[in-house]
Amino acid sequence: MHKTILRLTLLAVVVVFAVTACGPKATPVATEVATAAPAGFTIPEIESGKFNVAVVLIGFHADGGWSQAHTEGAQWMTTQDPNIAVQYVELVNPGPDAESVMRSLARKGFDLILGTTFEYGPTMETLAAEFPNVNFLHLTGYRSNGTNYGNLMGAIEDMKYLAGMVAGARAKADGNTKMGYVAPWPLPEVIRLGNAFMLGVKVTCPECTMEVRWINTWYDPDKEKQAAQSLLDAGVDIILIGSDTPGPLVAAANAGKWAFTYDYINSCSPAPEKCLGTPYWNWGPVYLNAVRQIQAGTWKPGNDYLDADTGIVGFYGFMEGQTPQPGVPAEVIPLVQAKLAEMLAGTFTRFDIFKGPIKDNTGKVIVPAGQSLTQEDLEGIDAGTIAAFSLTDRTACTICMNWLVEGIQGTIPAMP
Repeated sequence: MHKTILRLTLLAVVVVFAVTACGPKATPVATEVATAAPAGFTIPEIESGKFNVAVVLIGFHADGGWSQAHTEGAQWMTTQDPNIAVQYVELVNPGPDAESVMRSLARKGFDLILGTTFEYGPTMETLAAEFPNVNFLHLTGYRSNGTNYGNLMGAIEDMKYLAGMVAGARAKADGNTKMGYVAPWPLPEVIRLGNAFMLGVKVTCPECTMEVRWINTWYDPDKEKQAAQSLLDAGVDIILIGSDTPGPLVAAANAGKWAFTYDYINSCSPAPEKCLGTPYWNWGPVYLNAVRQIQAGTWKPGNDYLDADTGIVGFYGFMEGQTPQPGVPAEVIPLVQAKLAEMLAGTFTRFDIFKGPIKDNTGKVIVPAGQSLTQEDLEGIDAGTIAAFSLTDRTACTICMNWLVEGIQGTIPAMP
């Protein structure tokens, strides 16, 4: 799951300044025709005669990361079908704000409401029952009612693994085997992605290590840069970004070092010469597929977790029509291309990444030889989570994602 902790809400001026300074420019989004809305938000009007989609964003629509990837992915649908209209409402905190905004959108007559953070789950579940003729798609979560409410996530760990392969090769070429991870929260998703990256690193640099800086936020440009600078000061040459802005890339570039950005396809733009690639989301085709199914009356919302062969994720520099970033060592390019081809063919998946033997960073065999983690293991869905969310279709994890793979230094702190 993604964005599973409430973000700090920033003043609009601060957000705009941060993205302008550190992030790529946003693609223009559909003009909103607005009316007064509860809780001080502006609720767009539907466009008559069209299939109307509303994107409810936890962050700023041009954040250079998660929210921008969703916004532009949804907007892409309008380029494929002029009878689809897309609007967004941004900086919507979970809880009362989200409930007011989504209820207003449902009353307006939107056909599909996309919610882009885990905490929206309880609200969306309630509103799906209240508005049975409105469809709700949750990014991300555990819940589904099988009729008009489902959730969706993708295996971005596939692309983090490829990034790790590149990182290991770059480290070997530079003669510095120390890497760093700007990690948002000590949650299964963040842990899983860091572990996948490190498992990829081990393919090309078995001796490489990685330090972690936990920043306890998804979006805070200052904290992200400070964490990156702390890692650089500790001697790392390559930084993996797990948060939303490309600020750590800027810090790395200023120090003459390297970084991988995250979430948004164009997030290398602040310092492309020092960006080794971007594991990114490609929401548009997945959204369009859901819209087509809804229009045909065949949509069966559930718990969908999609691998690379669906096209939901990509690794910038290696997808069709792209060129590897200038800092990627030539010798690793065919290795990454070959592994990516397996992913796109569906013959190498997230379960192959996490197939044993795998040791944790204390030297203990955490995944035995020949065994793969289950989906519940990957997501850290334990018995408490199942009980709390009434997940009757899930089985509690046994190798829950609460450990760091061999090569990652440090420990996992408690949630603040």
